[in-house]
Amino acid sequence: MPTKPNSPLLSTDELAQHLDDSDLRIFDCTVFLDYVPEKGVVARGGRLEYEEAHIPGATFLDLAGDLSDQESDIVFMMPSPEAFGNVLSAAGLGDNHQVVLYSSDSVMWATRMWWMLRAAGFANAYVLDGGLRRWRAEGRPTATGQESYPEASFTPRPDPARWVNKETVLAEIGSATVCTINSLSPETYWGIREQTPFEREAYGRSGRIKGSRNLPYAHLLTEEGLFAPVDQLRQLFEDVDALNHERIILYCGAGISSTMDALALHLIGYEDVAIYDGSLNEWGRDHTLPMERG
Repeated sequence: MPTKPNSPLLSTDELAQHLDDSDLRIFDCTVFLDYVPEKGVVARGGRLEYEEAHIPGATFLDLAGDLSDQESDIVFMMPSPEAFGNVLSAAGLGDNHQVVLYSSDSVMWATRMWWMLRAAGFANAYVLDGGLRRWRAEGRPTATGQESYPEASFTPRPDPARWVNKETVLAEIGSATVCTINSLSPETYWGIREQTPFEREAYGRSGRIKGSRNLPYAHLLTEEGLFAPVDQLRQLFEDVDALNHERIILYCGAGISSTMDALALHLIGYEDVAIYDGSLNEWGRDHTLPMERG
């Protein structure tokens, strides 16, 4: 579908040209995060906003609900292959479909779903560059209410190498072959200012995993909200001395924004990438695990 071979990004022009393809499935993946003093961090799927305006034909996927492991104490963890497959089958995604993912706010929710599909062995998934915001800014049509696809059959083919746990991250501290990258803001990475209530709840302790480097997800985007050109993305990873390592492990607060770094690495042709799904939501709360500040 994309004009650039092997690219996981799709432009709004490309989507508009394929909007009526019978094998196309479009999913709004939007999630909103809020801090509520009585409840802490609250993740809310953007279904209401989807019903108010969405790309024609699209349906909604609930990353904060059905597509997170509800039995885990850690937020947004990848569900079991069976649960993942059941949700997507019911949503109308089949093994031979092509998928376009978007969000109405930050692209990180679309890249998170892209990574989950990729980790489940599904290759025909694309992220809409610029998301719904760009689609609407260009004056393209939107629809209201709810839409759905006929139930299909999705077969997960899990690739364990796409995820790592805290034991693996711990074992790779100081490794000469593995580079661990934090995708959060420099202020959060350095941990040199007082945490906000949201940060205390979402990240636990302030700072970063010992030995990790920083490439903030916001640096991957242009002022227009598009992914930067490939040469600029490559330079960003070279600037943190990442590309001369055999493997890159990415983390953030809950394995969401780090998937933007993962997509950027895919764009520049670097493939041996894993997401630490528990990220700081797990690591920062475990005081036996080493962190650094400053």
